[in-house]
Amino acid sequence: MTISRRSWPGGSAFDFAQAWEDPPLRRALSIGRWAFHNSVVSSLEHKSQAPLSVACFALTVSDTRTDANDTGGRTIRELLEAAGHSVTGHAIVKDDPSQVTAIVRERLADAATQVIITTGGTGISARDTTFEAVTSLFEKRLDGFGELFRMISFNEIGSAAMMSRATAGTVGRKAIFVLPGSPAAVRLAMQKLIVPELGHVVQQLSK
Repeated sequence: MTISRRSWPGGSAFDFAQAWEDPPLRRALSIGRWAFHNSVVSSLEHKSQAPLSVACFALTVSDTRTDANDTGGRTIRELLEAAGHSVTGHAIVKDDPSQVTAIVRERLADAATQVIITTGGTGISARDTTFEAVTSLFEKRLDGFGELFRMISFNEIGSAAMMSRATAGTVGRKAIFVLPGSPAAVRLAMQKLIVPELGHVVQQLSK
């Protein structure tokens, strides 16, 4: 095992070689290394059992989008299919809470659909109501999704990322991801977060 010195904030230094000679510290370091190793192995085991293809429904929430200019919904479908997943259908609804809730409930009742991904209506304007419409259905929230999305969005668009209310949650054994309407934001969320973990999420929900 290679032990080195690392400088820590404040100008102090932690001597790993010296710590390794102290039994309590050596035990703590060993436990930490064991816990990290187990968490990595556990994640890899879960992913190895995850389905390679997940059935998803794409929903665009917008007062102005049509089939001709629904770039966000099209991006979701294209990235899913490119990753080997299937699209059970797609739709466009007005930014009206009752309409959004109705179609999400409909897809939740569809045995062929495992995941619902929406785009649009996650901002803070008066017409942005997707967040309220969908989160009212959640049984469990995946807060980490929204947190990670805003973190990586900050690197792209700066402090404006705070105004995104992108979120995710679960209903029964189905997952719902709620994305912004911007095609760039959709692509970012899909490529960095959703596609890499989609099978893993479904695998965990099936337990």
